[in-house]
Order: sequence, then structure tokens, then C-alpha cells
Amino acid sequence: MATTPAPTESKSRPPGTRSVLRDSAFLRLWAGTTASGLATWALPFVLGLAVLQRELGAAGLGLVLAARTAGFLAAVAVGGVLADRHSRRAVVLWSALAAAAAAPLLAVGLGRSLLLMTAAAALAGAGQGACRPAFQALTAEVVDPGRRQQANAATTLAVRSSTLAGPALTALLAAFVDVATLLLGIGLLWLVAALLPGRGRPAAAVAPDAPRPQRASLRAEFVDGIREARRHPWFLAGLGALTAVIALGYSATSVALPLISRDRYATEWVLAAATTAYTVGALGGALLTARLRPRSQGWVAFAGLAAYGFAPLSLMLPVHPAVVIGAYAVAGIGIELFNVPWFTATQREVAPDKLARVSSLDFLVSYGLAPVGLALIAPAIHAFGVTPVLGACAAACFLVPAAAALVPTARHFGRPPVRPGA
Repeated sequence: MATTPAPTESKSRPPGTRSVLRDSAFLRLWAGTTASGLATWALPFVLGLAVLQRELGAAGLGLVLAARTAGFLAAVAVGGVLADRHSRRAVVLWSALAAAAAAPLLAVGLGRSLLLMTAAAALAGAGQGACRPAFQALTAEVVDPGRRQQANAATTLAVRSSTLAGPALTALLAAFVDVATLLLGIGLLWLVAALLPGRGRPAAAVAPDAPRPQRASLRAEFVDGIREARRHPWFLAGLGALTAVIALGYSATSVALPLISRDRYATEWVLAAATTAYTVGALGGALLTARLRPRSQGWVAFAGLAAYGFAPLSLMLPVHPAVVIGAYAVAGIGIELFNVPWFTATQREVAPDKLARVSSLDFLVSYGLAPVGLALIAPAIHAFGVTPVLGACAAACFLVPAAAALVPTARHFGRPPVRPGA
């Protein structure tokens, strides 16, 4: 009996024959992703300007930012399920529109209603959270496998460049417009993120008379995504290592660097130079990963992640400021040596119909535990002193990725590549 052949993806071009930056579908997605990243970064910075201009108190700023984080964590898991259940393009559209709608509400509430600002910040965080896994999965639909690492590196480059140039540009704009107008500008960025990306590959057609599968609950589908993540030991190991570096290393340096810049070096210049060096290093790391194809990709990525340990290590002893700045540059390079292959491997190895859910698990765990680290680091420094805490966090940054690299399938972030003729 004849059978209908299974649908196959169109043949992808060999890597390097055509740059992903010449692909209009990717460029639209890239611009939308960049706009969402810039809007995400800009909100806390603009609200900080509101504090400087006494339109928002410090306690109010903390409440608003906490509401945004809560909205993000509440929506990221749901967004991952919806992006696997429905059109990923539709999830990007509606979640980004929700974040765009939050911007004018923040502007109206500024200086008038902290309650309105808190609710609007939660809405903005929810839009951001639902967008993230959908954007990751949409990249896998728009870009063929051979060019995904280049695409992820291009997106990282754009977001890091925005982070580097954004403070100066925002400060310049603040000289001509008020904070409320800047908040409306953030809403326009979210509109770009909502409207600019195109559709990914269409789903396989279903016969009109075919029975439609019954949908499971959101919770059941999210649990199914967890099962998919558990099928990939390299993913669980990488997620654990990334969470440890963010919750311990990044949190420790976020608290300690301003204190050490002030107390040890008696200047804010070290703080500014170190954070700038980190971003410049990340730009260099993204450029490197756009072309780097090491044989043991996972091991190289874990080594890059472990390099963040040099940041807390440099803050432990009274070294020259150049050592601190250099350590932060190395940490920035290393973090992108991990991030870009990590996203690419997830898009390659995870089942396509579960990709958004697995990506949401990534964001939920790594971002979700970061506030816990921030909350615990300051009391730990007060109880034990800054040097022991930094030493413990540096050790965790070095040792946890090293242990993760020993997990089966971690060496290649999945199955080893098949050699021609094997």
C-alpha cells in the first residue's frame, strides 16, 4: 500500500554561502529582537533617571522593578507553552503589544500613582517574559540550521551594542525630553518588536477530515517541556552551571563592585570602566562565536562560562584597577562564548514542537534565581566579609561549569558531529 511521504524541510544552503545578514526574514526578526532587548534594558535606566529627578522614590523604584521581575517570571513559562501550542509569531505580537501598552501607563502613573506604575511594570514584565521563548523558537523557524550560530551571534551583537551606547544616548535625550516621553519611547520600541518580525515556516498541513488532537492543560504541556529538557543531560548541566554563575558570581560582583570602587579605589571610575569592559568583551565574544566552530563546542562554552570567575577573583585583593578591568573584559568574552553556542544547541537538539517550552525553562530558572542571589549576597558580605564571599563565589564560577563539562553529551552540547565518510 502506498504511503504519503513525511514532509521534509527545504534544503538549507551550506554554511558560509550566504550571510544570514542578507536574509530579509532574519533581518526583520533581528530588528524586532533588538528592539525588545533595548526596551528591556532601557526601562530600569529611565526609571533611575526618574529617581534622580525626584519623580520616583528609591523605595518606589524597588517596588516597580520587583513587579516587573514578578511579571516576567509569571509569564515566561506560560509564554513558552503558548508559543509551542500556537503560532510563535502571534505570541511575539501579543506579548510585545502588552509590553507596549504598559509604557503609557507608566508615564501616566509617574509622580501620580505608584500603584498604577507597579501594575504597569508587572504588565511590561509579563510581555517581556512571554516574548523571550517565542523569539528563541522563531529564530529556529526563520534561520536554517547551518546559519543559526551566526544569527544568534548577530542578535547578541546588536543587544550588547545597544547596552553599550544606550546610557549615553538616553542621557542625551534626557537633556531635551522628560522621563514620561522616554517611557513612551520604550513603548515605541515594543511596537517595533511586535510588528516588524515576519512569520516563520508554516506548520505542516492537516487534512480537513483528520481528528484534531485534544489539547492538554497548560500545566501538563509545561511538564512535558520539562521531560524534554531531561532528555538532554548537557542541557540540565548547562542550566545548572549558568544558574550558579548568575546567582552567585554575577550577583556577588553586582553588589561588591560598587563598594570596592568606592572604598578601595575612592572613585566611581573603576565601576564605570569595569562594566564597560564587560560589555566590550561580550561584543568581542559574540564576534568570535559568529565564526568559531571548535570540535568540542560544549567544553569551550563551559570554559567561557567559567571565565566569569575572574571577575569576583579580581575584586578579592588590592590589585591595580587595570587588573579588575581586564578581568571583566575576559568575563564578557567568556559569557558569549557560552551564550551563543548554548542557544544554537538548544535550537538544534530540542524537539521543534517543544523548543519554546524548554527555552522558557532556561529563562525561568536562570533569571528566577538571580534575585535570590542578590538578596543573599549583601547579608553574607555583612556576616562574613567581602573577601570570603567573593572567594566562595569565584570558586563556584570555576568549579560548577567544570563539573558540568563532565556530564555525558556535554562535550558537544548534544550528539557528536558526524564526520564525512563515517
